[in-house]
Parts: sequence; C-alpha cells; structure tokens
Amino acid sequence: MGDEQGEIGVAVEKLWEEVRELSLGTSSYQVECLEYPPSPLRFLRDFVLPNKPCIISNAIHHWPALSKWSGDNSSCYLSNALSHTLVSVHLTPNGQADALAFLPTGNRLCFASAHVERMPFPQALDLISSCSSKPFVAYAQQQNDCFRSEYSTITDDVEPHIPWATQALDCLPEAVNLWIGNHLSQTSFHKDHYENLYAVISGEKHFLLLPPTDVHRMYIRHYPIARYSFSQDREEFELELESPMRYVPWCSVNPYPPPASMDSEMKSFPLYFNGPSPFQCTVKAGDILYLPSMWFHHVTQSPDDNGRTIAINYWYDMQFDIKFAYFNFLQSINLKSVGYPTCLKNLGESSCERIDDANAPRD
Repeated sequence: MGDEQGEIGVAVEKLWEEVRELSLGTSSYQVECLEYPPSPLRFLRDFVLPNKPCIISNAIHHWPALSKWSGDNSSCYLSNALSHTLVSVHLTPNGQADALAFLPTGNRLCFASAHVERMPFPQALDLISSCSSKPFVAYAQQQNDCFRSEYSTITDDVEPHIPWATQALDCLPEAVNLWIGNHLSQTSFHKDHYENLYAVISGEKHFLLLPPTDVHRMYIRHYPIARYSFSQDREEFELELESPMRYVPWCSVNPYPPPASMDSEMKSFPLYFNGPSPFQCTVKAGDILYLPSMWFHHVTQSPDDNGRTIAINYWYDMQFDIKFAYFNFLQSINLKSVGYPTCLKNLGESSCERIDDANAPRD
C-alpha cells in the first residue's frame, strides 16, 4: 500500500508540472497579458477552453467609472450618487472575512464570517477609507449580485456585462459584484464555480493563482462555521460557532504566515510550500483579469490615493463538463502525505450539517 501511495504521489506531482508546461504554455508562473480585448473566438479558444487565466488591458477605458470613482472628486461623486443608499459592510478585526481563525477557547480553527452591518453608503465609504482610526476593518464585499441590487444608482457607470466574454460564453453574467476595500482587506485561498471577469477601477489587486490540478496542495478540510459579532459599546469582537453546528470545506493554507509561525506552517503544508510557485499577477486600474472556473486564488490589494481599492466582477456560469468530472476524480484521490491540521480534533461531526463545496462562501 505504501508503494502505491508513493506512486500516486509522484504521478500527482508530475501532473502539477505538466499542466504548467503543456496546458498553460508556460513554466515561468506569469499570467499572460493582452494589450487589447480578444475577439470572442480567441477568448474561448485560447483561454476559456484550456482553463487559462489572462489579464486584458484597455478593456474598460470607456467606462465612466474609471474617472468618476477615482481621483480627487471620487468621494464626493460616490457619496452624492449613493447618499440615500443603504449598503452591506463586512467588519472584521483584521480584514480577513470568510477565512480561517482560531476560536477564543482552545487551539481550534474555524471558518470565520464577518459581522455585517447595513449603513448609509457615505458612512461606509468613510469607514473603509479611514481604517487606521477604527478597531475594525471595513470591507464592502457583499457579493450575491450586490452591485445590481444595492448600488443600482451607479450601474450606468460600467457596462452591464463584458460583451466579448458574453458572446464567447453564450450567456449573460449570473451576478455582478462591487468590492470596495483598503490595504488590510484580503481574501483567503478558495475557488469558485464561475468564469470570473474581474475589473479593477481604482487601486490594484494582487492575486496568487493555482490551477485546479493543485487541489491537494490546498489541504481542503471541513471547518466549523463561526461568525464575528461586534459590540459598538465595547468596541470589541466576539467569535462564536453557529448553532446547530455546520461545516464548510475551505483551504487550510495561508501563503503569508507571520514569521513566528512560518516553520510550523511549512511543516503542516509541505505540498504547498515545497511545490511549484503560484502564478502571481497584479491587476491595475483599467485592467480585467480572466479568472477561470475552479482556479484557487488568494487576493490582497493596494489602495489608491484615497485609501481604497474598487473593483467590479462578473460571474458567468461555468460549464459542468468533462473538466469538472476530472477535477472531482482528482480531488477524490487521498494522498497520505497530505496531513490534517489540528482544527477538528475534539469537535464531533456526526450530527453536524456539512455545506458542499459548490455552496461554500466565495469571493
């Protein structure tokens, strides 16, 4: 059995290399950049079908949002346009919502969701932009088609869909989301069952990307779901498990662990830290990242001179075809070298609900 496990492990590691060299057409870990939007045929043939990311420049230069949502007058414009609009703002102690965190009691990890508050947009914008004076990090990241539902008064500032992507994918986007964050806002490693067109309006977004074939390197485990609650009076957060307890599959790897825990992280997750480097890319204002379905991604950001990063993303339905079947088969292979973190010890799962991967929270 040990020999079989070893052979499987070698084969999977070989797959990581071959995907980079053959399917992705590169072994340099750089995302291909296009100077102009591709034709629908090229986008489908060269990127969607091979499940390959790319950055497209000069794709949104005609959007009014590029000038209205950035620059010296952007705060005034956005606050006036959305002066009577209530929006959902996610509050966390550190800017990491929908991420793993330790529960207050015991050395146990959980999947921590943000405290969400509805507030007037001008107040939300101020909280996001002036984060240094607050006991929390505010991030407008509601998802669930929030741009069309919560920000409808400014939808004319961007296109309702990406025309060449819509034609290539033969459908309109299922959801359009707005993201407004600051330098502390980040998104932990995860994947989505969508073809994602991610347009940056102001600031920059920094992505770490891994193809679906690297699933074992993510050490996906089922974590109990918890939620932050914030007390305005005490200006403190509490983190409590849901009741009844539910579990969600999530990636265990933090690619940027603090120096004090770097050695233990590398020992716990050797397939990630000792394997091929992730693809890295920075999406600047005016650029679109095509993030293919099921690619694992981790996101940080650099704000503009106003202290914020603004982006719009379009979620198009993916095709549940043979690639999805291949991915599920690969994910079912159990590599013994993939060690379990110490998060689920002493937490009984027998009577708890599990959320399947397709319904897990996403960015």
